[in-house]
Amino acid sequence: MIFDAARAAISRLFSSEFRSVFIKTLGLTLLVLVGLWLGAKELFEYIALPWLDAFFPDLPSWLGWMSFVALIAAGLGLAAGLALLIGPVTAVIAGLFLDDVAEVVEKEDYPQDPPGKALPLGAAIATSIKFFGIVILGNIVALFLLLVPGINILAFFLVNGYLLGREFFEFAAMRFRSEPEAKALRRRHAGTIFLAGLVIAGFLAVPILNLLTPLFAAAMMVHLHKMISMEDAARAAQGVEQRG
Repeated sequence: MIFDAARAAISRLFSSEFRSVFIKTLGLTLLVLVGLWLGAKELFEYIALPWLDAFFPDLPSWLGWMSFVALIAAGLGLAAGLALLIGPVTAVIAGLFLDDVAEVVEKEDYPQDPPGKALPLGAAIATSIKFFGIVILGNIVALFLLLVPGINILAFFLVNGYLLGREFFEFAAMRFRSEPEAKALRRRHAGTIFLAGLVIAGFLAVPILNLLTPLFAAAMMVHLHKMISMEDAARAAQGVEQRG
């Protein structure tokens, strides 16, 4: 079931519908990162450089170049720091377009089923911010555990597998169910969803490709939710027949 869902999701990743969502996501991500870099750079020039001039007013003129070098070094440092934020920023922006992804999957792969209901704008923004927090939290925990020999890579997969699996499955389920119902379904199938989360974590670990993680995860969990729902319905119908 998990590999069927993953394979179905990958087959859609490079379709024209998904490509348009990815281009919008990546474009907004780059704009946000450039804005953050420019803002941080301006803040450094406004705070740090006057501080240097105030504390060292009588520096020789040739040492003035140190400020210029410091500015360049700070800019490079900021760029490196922002590179680490590409994944989380992509996650928060992609969160705004996850319903578009889900609608494509439902329309193309399950045309006989009624479509799911998109989250209201406020809920979509809240979900997007939640995804951002989840990605940040998961990677901070994994980063600290990198210091512990022997469990660093395992920690990355376990933490991200649990968090990403839980959140993306509940997103897919809430298109058809209330939030309490979605959480209850997730708890009943916790093992399957955790294993699916490990697949998403593996996707997240691949550089460049990891920019597609939110789209892949959303598509995969739409498929997995459909498969689990059909399996539960079949079991319920079988139970009714046996009782009859």
